[in-house]
Amino acid sequence: QVQLVESGGGLVQPGGSLRLSCVASGSIFNYAMAWYRQAPGKERELVAWITPTPTTNYASSVKGRFTISRDNAKNTVYLQMNSLKPEDTAVYYCNRPLNLATWGKGTLVSVSS
Repeated sequence: QVQLVESGGGLVQPGGSLRLSCVASGSIFNYAMAWYRQAPGKERELVAWITPTPTTNYASSVKGRFTISRDNAKNTVYLQMNSLKPEDTAVYYCNRPLNLATWGKGTLVSVSS
């Protein structure tokens, strides 16, 4: 079973940027990959996903601010987050949207002044 390890979260001021990384223990070459987030008291939501082609898609709340990318050679998926807002505060997770693996621990992003 593949393991997913997210990193790169932290505390940032509104308008700031962060880059999240997700390293998989196995190959991601043939898989669509995605970033999700779960804010306190809310359900987990899909934020961005990238296909093997790759093509990308984003939730409307982050479109134009977030960029998902992948490095198959490193089995790594990234999420570049710019123009962060307080409502982006959440624990961020990555996974394979069409072949869900065990969820990792996620990485906490806090946006606050």
